[in-house]
Amino acid sequence: MTFPLRRALWLLDAERAHRLTVAALRLMPLRAPPAADPILSTEIAGLRFPTPVGLAAGFDKDAQVWRELLSLGFGFVEVGTLTPLPQPGNPRPRLFRLPADEAVINRMGFNNGGLAAALPRLRRDGRGLVGANVGANKESADRIADYAAGVRAAAAVADYVTVNISSPNTPGLRDLQYGAALRDLLAAAVAERGATPLFLKVAPDLDPAQVDDIARAAVDARVDALIVANTTVARPALRSPHADEAGGLSGKPLAPLALVRLQDFRRATGGALPLIAVGGLDSGAAAYARIRAGASLVQLYTALVFHGPGLALRIARDLAVLLRRDGFTSVGEAVGAG
Repeated sequence: MTFPLRRALWLLDAERAHRLTVAALRLMPLRAPPAADPILSTEIAGLRFPTPVGLAAGFDKDAQVWRELLSLGFGFVEVGTLTPLPQPGNPRPRLFRLPADEAVINRMGFNNGGLAAALPRLRRDGRGLVGANVGANKESADRIADYAAGVRAAAAVADYVTVNISSPNTPGLRDLQYGAALRDLLAAAVAERGATPLFLKVAPDLDPAQVDDIARAAVDARVDALIVANTTVARPALRSPHADEAGGLSGKPLAPLALVRLQDFRRATGGALPLIAVGGLDSGAAAYARIRAGASLVQLYTALVFHGPGLALRIARDLAVLLRRDGFTSVGEAVGAG
C-alpha cells in the first residue's frame, strides 16, 4: 500500500478505512506467496508453517482475502471470528485508532456474515495455511452448541480451527474460560474436530490460578495449541484520544502483558502444549523475544495499521537474521531458549 493511500485511509474513520482496505485487497492480482527463508520453517500440530509469522483473526472476518494476505508474506492467516448465524455486531462507532500509543480499541462484537457464507471461500487450494476462528452468537441460548457447530463446519475446510472464548466484547463470553464450563466446551469442540488441529484462544486478563486451570483443561482435552492472548480490558497509561473507550485494547501497550501471560502459560504447561503469541508484536526483535519465551508461532494485526502491509516480510527477514546470529538452525530450536 503506497504512502498516499495509507494517508488517505487515515482521514477516514477506522472501520470504513478497514472495509476499503479489504476491498482494495480483493482487487489485487492474486500472486503466489513469496519464498520463505528455510530457517523459518516450523511444524506444530502436524502442520508445516513456512514462517512462524501469521495474521491474527479480526482482519479478514469473512474469509474474503486470505489468499491475498498470504501473498504479503504471512506464513499463515486466521480468518473470523465466525459465528453460526450472521450478526451485525455492536453499535458504531466501535473501532478506534490510538496513534500516539500505536494501539487500537475495538468493541466490534463478532460482526460477521456467518459460517455458511464464509466457509465456501476457505476451500484448500495448496496456496498456504489458513485457520478459522469460531465464536458464539451474542443471543445464543446455547453457546457451547454454537462452538460445536462452528468447529464441525470449519474443520471440514480449514487447516486448523481456533475456539475463541476470550473476546471482551460479547457479554459473558469470557466466563467460558473457567471451570466446568471450559471443560464442557472443550469436550464438545474436540468431539467435532475430526483430524483437524484445534487451538484455544485465551485472554491476557487472567490471574495465576486461572492460568493453571486453563492449562490443565487444555492439556487434558488434547487441544493442539494455545493462542496467548486476545485484547485486554486493562488500561495502561495511554496518551491518545479515545483512550477511555470501552472494548479490547490491542497494539504496543498490550505487549508487556501479553509477554508475561505467555511466560505464565509456558510455566503452567511445562512445554507440553505449543503456544502461539499475539499482542503488540511489531518487529523481528519482538517476535524473537516471544519465541525465546516459549512461542512456537506468532501473530500480529494491529501493527499493520501503523507499519504497513510489508511488515510480515520485514519481521520474517529480521527473525531469520536473529536466529542465525545466535546459532540456531531452526525456529524450533529457539522456542523457550530464553
